[in-house]
Amino acid sequence: MRKHPIIVGILCICFIGFIFLVCMWAAGSMGFFDTSMVGSGDKVAVIEVEGIITKSRPVIEKLKRYKESSSVKAIVVRINSPGGGVGPSQEIYSEILKLKDSKTIVASMGSVAASGGYYIACAAHSIYANPGTITGSIGVIIEFANIEELLGKIGLKSVVIKSGKYKDILSPTRTAKQEEKELIQRVIDNIHGQFIDAIAAGRSLEREKVTAIADGRIFSGEQALEAGLVDELGTLEDAIEAAARLAGIEGEPNVIYPQKKRPSIWQFFVEESLAKIRERLTEETFRADFMLSDPRFTVQE
Repeated sequence: MRKHPIIVGILCICFIGFIFLVCMWAAGSMGFFDTSMVGSGDKVAVIEVEGIITKSRPVIEKLKRYKESSSVKAIVVRINSPGGGVGPSQEIYSEILKLKDSKTIVASMGSVAASGGYYIACAAHSIYANPGTITGSIGVIIEFANIEELLGKIGLKSVVIKSGKYKDILSPTRTAKQEEKELIQRVIDNIHGQFIDAIAAGRSLEREKVTAIADGRIFSGEQALEAGLVDELGTLEDAIEAAARLAGIEGEPNVIYPQKKRPSIWQFFVEESLAKIRERLTEETFRADFMLSDPRFTVQE
């Protein structure tokens, strides 16, 4: 049977177009190009710090990318975090300090920006908070459980071989000695002092004034304003407008919001498969409940 050349040509064009779209999707999901920088005019970039702070690299990479962009005149760091690790918080704080000479940095607090979240905020030129934002919690904490008595009840013993007497200082299988508690306390006090110094420098406050409120207490946004911990009460949009104004941007600023992470093709097919499986299991579970339920066909959750 003879193939029609027009049909073959159309099929080839469709196939090539499909391959092109797949390649574009894959390239975008892997970050080979960034459409957020497209457009003319001066820009304000928004960077999010969300959840518990366990790593600094994603935020620092965004800060460095916008530092290299001449069109980005200001950056708004949007913080919704109860805090996290000391190291990652300090690394983000330090990176913001490096940017302050070349970019306008404004911190915008969401529902909560406490402890390490506030540590990051106080590196900015200006801090905005909502009246009900939970902030403060200026302090350092180390927690660990002791299960020595529990192990004794079930007949288990911990055997430790160590190179120094403090190597198992936070072991959960034995009670901490007084000298060990004092050693840990000195470490906490030192880090706490670093936190106080960072706030005093970032907020231009006397160290004694910061020390007086750096006891772990939390503040509302309004209370933080009275204490000098924030500059203004306002929303994210207010912070963006302030950043544009401080950067000398005239008119409506071109805002770069955080890009939503796009799944790869592999993730797409895996998620689709899992969704089908969940849907099937849900249907089977519903049928079983329905069949075993009351004769009046009342389904209870």
